[in-house]
Amino acid sequence: MVKAKETIKQKLEQREIDNLCEFATKSRFTKGRKKVEDVCNLRTEFQRDRDRILHSKAFRRLKHKTQVFLSPFDDHFRTRLTHTLEVSQIGRTIARSLDMNEDLVEAIALGHDLGHTPFGHCGEGVLNELVKGGFHHNIQSVRVVEVLEDLNLCMETIDGILTHSWGYEPKTPEAQIVQLADKIAYINHDIEDSIRAGIIAESDLPKDCIKYFSSIQSKRLNKMINEIVSNSLGKPVVSMSEEGWYYTTKLREWMFENVYIDSPAKLEEKKARNVIKELFYLYSDMLKSVCPEEKIERIVTDYISGMTDRYAVEKYKENFIPKGLQSGAKEDYLFKLAKIID
Repeated sequence: MVKAKETIKQKLEQREIDNLCEFATKSRFTKGRKKVEDVCNLRTEFQRDRDRILHSKAFRRLKHKTQVFLSPFDDHFRTRLTHTLEVSQIGRTIARSLDMNEDLVEAIALGHDLGHTPFGHCGEGVLNELVKGGFHHNIQSVRVVEVLEDLNLCMETIDGILTHSWGYEPKTPEAQIVQLADKIAYINHDIEDSIRAGIIAESDLPKDCIKYFSSIQSKRLNKMINEIVSNSLGKPVVSMSEEGWYYTTKLREWMFENVYIDSPAKLEEKKARNVIKELFYLYSDMLKSVCPEEKIERIVTDYISGMTDRYAVEKYKENFIPKGLQSGAKEDYLFKLAKIID
């Protein structure tokens, strides 16, 4: 009897089984998707997840969403997209070093911020105040991949997207990697951007943290990654060493005190908050005549959270800034959401 030819996907799955560590998540044994699909003979299931996220509209919009600095003219400041790519790079480095599933890490990393609002955490804070039950970008990211773009991702990828925020417990070591990679990525690149903006100086950073990690960004980042890898080799749980985590947390707290909460980087946030708030009220009123009241908040939240910074500003100008007589743009997608969302 002639044996059936092994597909490329099956070869890749077997390669994972043969080469990844015992604790790694193997794509052949995924918990699957909510909807059954035809098999791809070229890619593993986690590779398919990665590609779907990469080609999604929500992913493309990340390039015009704030990381820390609102709409910077300097092209070297991070956006939500470049942050996502840095998380992916750091996560893949850790995964490869630990013989974990790099494809799953990449899929989670690329999708972790898809639900983020315009104007960064400022926008998230406004929606959290306006929406009943609050608003959290990690939960919205899951909604983006499950409902708004219906990517039908694997359960492991969805879990990693949900649990990338601190306070959640990831179910796979790959999701643990992304949770850590997200933190060390934004701590380091936000320091670099803040120094570039003149908000802080390298000499301002906590002396004991600099002594432990280095004042040079590449060395500091490399040290943090090594602290995770050396502490996690051969273990089922991925974590940073106790000492390394102490100084990482201290550096993060220092950034909150000196950059994230009350600094020149936040001077425009009052205006940004007003943009989100006024658009929220505007669109809520617009929908009252076309859909049930109980659906309005959900639809408006999905619409606004998906906006880029510049789109939100343009919509604010269009609706609240006087202009000459002309035909205004229609909110086609807003009303499309009103028809498709339960």
